[in-house]
Amino acid sequence: MMKAVTMGTHTSGTGPNSPTPTDITVRSASRVLEVVFSDGRRFSFPFEYLRVFSPSAEVRGHGPGQEKLQVGKRNVTVTGLEPVGHYAVQPTFSDGHDTGLYSWDYLYELGLHQDAFWEDYLRRLADAGASRDVDAAAPVVPGETPTCYTHDAPEQDVPAAARCGTVEVRRARS
Repeated sequence: MMKAVTMGTHTSGTGPNSPTPTDITVRSASRVLEVVFSDGRRFSFPFEYLRVFSPSAEVRGHGPGQEKLQVGKRNVTVTGLEPVGHYAVQPTFSDGHDTGLYSWDYLYELGLHQDAFWEDYLRRLADAGASRDVDAAAPVVPGETPTCYTHDAPEQDVPAAARCGTVEVRRARS
């Protein structure tokens, strides 16, 4: 267990009555981030859940319809967690993703709707024929090459230790 961030009463959400974290703990062994809010609510976020719901543009896109389904994230871990001002934390994940800023309001929303968000994610994975596991993440179609989003290279050209598991299928270049 690593105590990552302890918040005082000086923190703020984005709204005047927004609950704010009083305690944030990274539990590496169980792969969860525990957050206790000022209203007494306590949420346990699996690292995979946080990764697939990252508020970053890489995951959400820059507008409606640009979201990228995150696949192969079952075994992702949090390797670092940094406070951002008095309003957010920024985790670094084992797949190299580190651009999501999780505001207190966003973490609270993720906690309140965790079951519904997770069920929707699993449905979208199934609809896409994708998997939470890296090995089965992207079906290969003849004439197409699985490509790592993060590294913008054919997946087989990215060293196994650096593969992020965020794969899309692109048409092979002629």
